[in-house]
Amino acid sequence: MSCADSGSDDAEAQAALAELCKIYWRPVFAFICRQGHSVPDAQDLTQDFFARVIKGRLLQSANQNRGRFRSLLLKALQRFLQDEADKRSSRKRGGDLHFVSWDDWMAEAPSRLSIPTKDSESWSPERIFDVRWAATVVERALRQLGDECEKRGRRRVFDVLSVCLTGEREDISYAKFSKTLGLSEMALKSLAHRLRARYRALLREEVARTVEKPSEIEEELRYLCSALTAAT
Repeated sequence: MSCADSGSDDAEAQAALAELCKIYWRPVFAFICRQGHSVPDAQDLTQDFFARVIKGRLLQSANQNRGRFRSLLLKALQRFLQDEADKRSSRKRGGDLHFVSWDDWMAEAPSRLSIPTKDSESWSPERIFDVRWAATVVERALRQLGDECEKRGRRRVFDVLSVCLTGEREDISYAKFSKTLGLSEMALKSLAHRLRARYRALLREEVARTVEKPSEIEEELRYLCSALTAAT
């Protein structure tokens, strides 16, 4: 929105488009597909949508629902898809912006969290969007934590303990993990506790980027966690 409001030049708009696409393409693309569009058409529409977002044509007119970027983007997307004039010619999509390679989007954010295909077939486009959004937020926090661990020479620890980070799980075998990592169970539990705390802090930071007020962070966190819980 800052980019759109400031009348940014083409280079800034292109950088912003690339960043938005890489972060949020999954929920947008999933929503468009669930609306009945083919994969190629959904790819075109996803890129066109982000291009129009950058130019300020959608976010500025969308209803800012309690300051949440998730709700704002969904409303803008629904408005975009309802506008038949925006879909008349694929040649005109995006104006003079050069799109990010679709393959680059796919490589940038491989999904660690799978959604059951059979169950999700009955979900509404809005539910698909929210679940994919929640997964995106979680994956970005996990990716950042993994990068931090790698810088400290603890990438192996993160890879092994990452399954313990998203909540307290009774089926976690610390005895098995301790053998894998060559650490005592006590040391392993201490590491898991610190990693979990850091993960939750990163998750809060990620959510904070998508809400207007700090007071909205907790509610948005609860909503996204409930969306993921219902999807598993």
